[in-house]
Amino acid sequence: MVERTDRLSKRDRLRIVEQALLLLEMNYVHLPLKRAMHAIDPIQRLKLLRFRLSEMKKSKLPSAMQFHRRMLEIFASARDLHTMYLLPAPYRDQVAYLPFLVEQCFKKDRSGEKTEKFLVSRVVKDSYKSWADDHHQPPEFARGVEVLFWNGVPIRRAIEINGDMQAGSNLEARFARGLDNLTTRPLDTSLPPDELWVDITYRTRSGKIATHRQDWLLLMASEAEQLFQAKKGSLKKREAIDVKKTRINEVKQTMYAPADLEVRKSIANALTAGTKTVDGREFGYIRLFSFDVEDADEFVREFRRLITSDEFPQEGLIIDVRGNGGGRIRAGEQLLQLLTPQRIEPELFEFINTPLNLDICRRAPKDWNLARWVDSMAEALVTGATYSSGFPLSSPESCNDIGQVYYGPVLLLTDALSYSTTDIFAAGFQDNGVGEVLGTSDNTGAGGANVWRYEDLASAIGKSPRSPFRTLPKGADMLVAMRRSIRVGKHAGRPLEELGIAPDQRHYATKRDVLRNNEDLIARAARILKKKPVYSLSVKPLHIKGSRAVTINATSKVSSKNKSANIARVDVYLDDQPVKSIDASEGAITARRLVLGKARRTKAVLRVEAHDGANKLVAASRRLV
Repeated sequence: MVERTDRLSKRDRLRIVEQALLLLEMNYVHLPLKRAMHAIDPIQRLKLLRFRLSEMKKSKLPSAMQFHRRMLEIFASARDLHTMYLLPAPYRDQVAYLPFLVEQCFKKDRSGEKTEKFLVSRVVKDSYKSWADDHHQPPEFARGVEVLFWNGVPIRRAIEINGDMQAGSNLEARFARGLDNLTTRPLDTSLPPDELWVDITYRTRSGKIATHRQDWLLLMASEAEQLFQAKKGSLKKREAIDVKKTRINEVKQTMYAPADLEVRKSIANALTAGTKTVDGREFGYIRLFSFDVEDADEFVREFRRLITSDEFPQEGLIIDVRGNGGGRIRAGEQLLQLLTPQRIEPELFEFINTPLNLDICRRAPKDWNLARWVDSMAEALVTGATYSSGFPLSSPESCNDIGQVYYGPVLLLTDALSYSTTDIFAAGFQDNGVGEVLGTSDNTGAGGANVWRYEDLASAIGKSPRSPFRTLPKGADMLVAMRRSIRVGKHAGRPLEELGIAPDQRHYATKRDVLRNNEDLIARAARILKKKPVYSLSVKPLHIKGSRAVTINATSKVSSKNKSANIARVDVYLDDQPVKSIDASEGAITARRLVLGKARRTKAVLRVEAHDGANKLVAASRRLV
């Protein structure tokens, strides 16, 4: 395991505690909510730690390991994966792991009762062949075996105990993180396991009960740097990311994921696309592993290219964000417009009103775009308001500058590990009426904030002697939830933190899901999509000399029980001025030519909107002509 050193002096520890106090008291946006929902007081705990350290003789100081453990416990008490204490060297950039994964599934009996099971779903290639050879035993610990006990503790209870040490916002999230973190533990956010090995009692596929002892393994710093492709510098100011889950995902993708991705290399770790065939009908399938991309615009362009390609099914799309730890907020929110005719309203963000946050907003570089919050924060000194006014981080223009390009029904798959920007994406999916949400958990991870690193706060104030921020010793670091996310639409004003996104329908994972690539989950998603109307709308330029002209095609495919969902008419606008309304015949408009006026040098925005028999907007196209 990691070399355990005691290189933190008393002064170093006091500096870390004092800066943590500053961060939580003056910057942490969720502090009132966390105090109310979890009956915690991390501020008092830090003050007590500071007092005890200041009174303690150097010779009596506890080990650095004990100090780190206390800091991790205090931050974890807030149940917020955006607000974390990150360990210094030698822990950072290292991961303790076991060479297999465990996943939860359910089996129904004849009465409909569900029995919970935990299966080994992945193993690192050849890891158990060598173990079996060394021990002169057959390699029975393999993919598909059922885990029963973990170091003698019933497996569910072992996961709950591990989950209690994680910072999940709700019970669903804590349990999911206890399971996710069971075999993969990044050491920048958690200390090395206390045990050197794990005894796993399991049931083989033949029904025999056996126990396997597995030593904890370690990815050393040189391996980790290559594996994680560690980014230097601070987080983007418009990010919302679960750092711990992102690190775990990077390990899993490297060890277990197939390398057959048909996407551009720059975003290959964030996105895969394919086709799922269910009962003879093809559905598009997009897996979004992460929103942590360098270029949000390139990410959106690649997503658009994939879903509009000739080979991609247009009669239904499944978007899978399970386990997505977040990333660029704009990357998530800009995707939504491609999937719906509705105008997208991005989520809003608020600061907690403190003198230090007001100073940060006033003094930060202009390109951070924080001046919008200044007036409401200054006014709070008079009104006593807890939070500032809310403003979007993604501009409404960028969230609507492309418009709808996919016209089939869309469904979103979520779980309790969908966090941060993924929470925001799922909220926007619901709030803007894009489609149904099918969850494999009763909630998402419920992480609704924009996260800043400690150095972001320090650089916002600048090098002024007035700055309260001091350099952290030995490479220690902290993250803080700086701006909280507030929902829009029918859930307007509801915070994302703690409450998350409840799915429209719940799916309980099966053994076939765990071992056969989510077979039952995809079938359930397909059954939902089959009941939805399918629309298509194309607007193509028509070459008529001296004129602007287009050809419009619009079709609808609905069930016999839902004839009113057929397209009834198409409305045409040029630079927001009405041009024509075209009635459909039996739910379709075929090759309708439309002259828009004389040709001009400057481009105009053509908007075509299709409405059903209930006057509901069901498809839209936006282009320059």
